[in-house]
Amino acid sequence: MAAAHCFGRASTALAALLLLSFGSFAASQIEDQAEQFFRSGHTNNWAVLVCTSRFWFNYRHVANTLSVYRSVKRLGIPDSHIVLMLADDMACNPRNPKPATVFSHKNMELNVYGDDVEVDYRSYEVTVENFLRVLTGRIPPSTPRSKRLLSDDRSNILIYMTGHGGNGFLKFQDSEEITNIELADAFEQMWQKRRYNELLFIIDTCQGASMYERFYSPNIMALASSQVGEDSLSHQPDPAIGVHLMDRYTFYVLEFLEEINPASQTNMNDLFQVCPKSLCVSTPGHRTDLFQRDPKNVLITDFFGSVRKVEITTETISLQQYSEMESSYKEDQMDEELMEPLKYAEQLPVAQIIHQKPKLKDWHPPGGFILGLWALIIMVFFKTYGIKHMKFIF
Repeated sequence: MAAAHCFGRASTALAALLLLSFGSFAASQIEDQAEQFFRSGHTNNWAVLVCTSRFWFNYRHVANTLSVYRSVKRLGIPDSHIVLMLADDMACNPRNPKPATVFSHKNMELNVYGDDVEVDYRSYEVTVENFLRVLTGRIPPSTPRSKRLLSDDRSNILIYMTGHGGNGFLKFQDSEEITNIELADAFEQMWQKRRYNELLFIIDTCQGASMYERFYSPNIMALASSQVGEDSLSHQPDPAIGVHLMDRYTFYVLEFLEEINPASQTNMNDLFQVCPKSLCVSTPGHRTDLFQRDPKNVLITDFFGSVRKVEITTETISLQQYSEMESSYKEDQMDEELMEPLKYAEQLPVAQIIHQKPKLKDWHPPGGFILGLWALIIMVFFKTYGIKHMKFIF
């Protein structure tokens, strides 16, 4: 009897131990899943896309920026998290044979300007000062939200720049320039103010690698289209408009991004290989010594895509049946109708608006009518009385 009692207690203890082990294993598995989901440590994505060139012959720089803008939007970054800076409006340029369009390929099939482009800084707003203010957050209180980079210490930021540059500088509209030291100091301010978690810097300009040589802040990965002493070349010439449509490096980067979807497992090492010298003519460069993670463990979508905040739970959530939801919706709709028996749309139906007769405008004499009338009166007077009678008038 005592043996059976001891055996029962041992079985109970063993079952409790197994249950505890299973619970801890399940909790550990959930933690691993959460850690894997947030393995880059970021919870939101931002993009700052900058074209620094004006004038029609720099069409390709605007096309570069708009093409990157289209790609990051396609991969999930919303307009509210994109700061787009275009120094010129090629879509409305008088030389554009197809107004309201910007194309990045000579087949003219994809209009990267599109119908939903939200340009935050345009024309003479694109200055070195405004760019640095956006990065560091030192902007006037009256600045609208669309012109702010509202990032935090959990933000992964993509910064793309294109234009004309040289050894250690990038020109803004041929009137001023930003140096690699100024850019490095701006990134350091961002780090000190906890404005980013990780930062990917991409620049397509001549001698682009010189722009990231002075970086010293942590968690920055940088890519450039050319080494010091090299030019970045254009691509896709279009005789119809007389300019090149894109730059080579950006063209092949975007060709690579077209194969990426939000669930892709492609990493940054693959991006480093997209434009060898045989295609770009120049030698693309990259810098990863400031970046803490191994590039092969960094997904492309960590910067070009967008994450959503997800709460992992083991609890069962019961959803209402469709019939209950439908009945509650009908009750709410009936309550609204009782509270507002007459809606705005019912006061003046759309059909009535369409068939309304246009209101007659008040008549006004056309421009120059009064002046013409006086000229006619004078002509009739001279024809009737001649100049000799003028002395009787004056």
